[in-house]
Amino acid sequence: MNRSVAITGIGVVAPGGVGKKAFWELMVSGRTATRTISFFDPSRFRSQVAAEVHFDAQRHGLTPREVRRMDRAAQFAVVSARECLADSGLTFAELDPHRVGVSVGSAVGGTTSLEREYLVLSDNGRKWEVDGDYVSPHLYDAFVPSSLAAEVAWAAGAEGPAAVVSTGCTSGLDSVGYARDLIAEGSADVMIAGAADTPISPIAVACFDAIKATTPRNDDPEHASRPFDRTRNGFVLAEGAAMFVLEEVEHARARGAHIYGVIGGYATRCNAYHMTGLKPDGREMAEAIRHAMTEAHLAPRDVDYVNAHGSGTKQNDRHETGAFKETLGSHAYDVPISSIKSMIGHSLGAIGSIEIAACALAMEYGVVPPTANLHEADPECDLDYVPNEAREKQVDAVLSVGSGFGGFQSAMVLTREEVRR
Repeated sequence: MNRSVAITGIGVVAPGGVGKKAFWELMVSGRTATRTISFFDPSRFRSQVAAEVHFDAQRHGLTPREVRRMDRAAQFAVVSARECLADSGLTFAELDPHRVGVSVGSAVGGTTSLEREYLVLSDNGRKWEVDGDYVSPHLYDAFVPSSLAAEVAWAAGAEGPAAVVSTGCTSGLDSVGYARDLIAEGSADVMIAGAADTPISPIAVACFDAIKATTPRNDDPEHASRPFDRTRNGFVLAEGAAMFVLEEVEHARARGAHIYGVIGGYATRCNAYHMTGLKPDGREMAEAIRHAMTEAHLAPRDVDYVNAHGSGTKQNDRHETGAFKETLGSHAYDVPISSIKSMIGHSLGAIGSIEIAACALAMEYGVVPPTANLHEADPECDLDYVPNEAREKQVDAVLSVGSGFGGFQSAMVLTREEVRR
């Protein structure tokens, strides 16, 4: 891979606000967007907390036809893609469409539409024999995850490679990593890459209830997500999306583009161990981190900020802490590390891309987002997890990591464009 890849456009749909500006304002404020679920009556569930996006599709530029056709995840993907395209300043009419591709990550695809249409078709589950005439003609698009990439490609006029990456909770990192690789190897010049997920539905809530992965802290939803805190007891389900314009660095320089950062390194691994279990030593995550840092030519002391997966489950936070100590050595105790899931919850496949947006903006503005709700430090998580308040700091190199059900472990390194180590 001889071609360096830059991020030149960012678009975000996240709890707490739609758009890059609203997202970053929430990140530096330390406020949370986690609340009691309002999309349906959650009273029968163990966990009744989520981070919902207040989203008016037509207000954000989608036509009534697009709203009817697209699942909510696809709507998020298209709105955030349009924002990143505008932010990039690219004139797509001047590009070869066959050299522009799309890579979208998602863990659960069209879950929202699939569940809604099943309830209509079965009369809320009362009928086993159903009449297909009652189903939406667009249900097939929700059933096939590839529709996410197709919708973004249509919005951008991209006729190059198009794919959906689904690797659980690392999907948002892996989709951007895949897009980076396509540009680096010369298969594309520009990629629209990111992820979208909208899992706040009864079926998804029931699934996580069954394995007790989500928090039962229903009496205090605003403070329910507590990564690295001694009192943490599970993650808060969320929804959202983030999309980026990626382009070859020389291509970006030639047109005078604003470069948020360069994707210096990326790696993913699978622990081949357990669907949901993690070993406390963090060996597999450590391997992904080592490879990404080696590819970026970074020594541990060069990392200025670590964006943790930080889901708020007991085993994940211990696993990560072990991985950071293993790979960063003594620098693990000096570098600021934080989890934005404390503020916007865990949007499954989308969160990795949303976290990349936070990393790029941390470099842009010289501010490290905090870990909200961190008041009682867990002795087993004894690193600098930036409790409760954002911190001003020059950030030239960021490490972002993700951990997903199935044993997936991914890591990505972003650096400033002018940094040469």
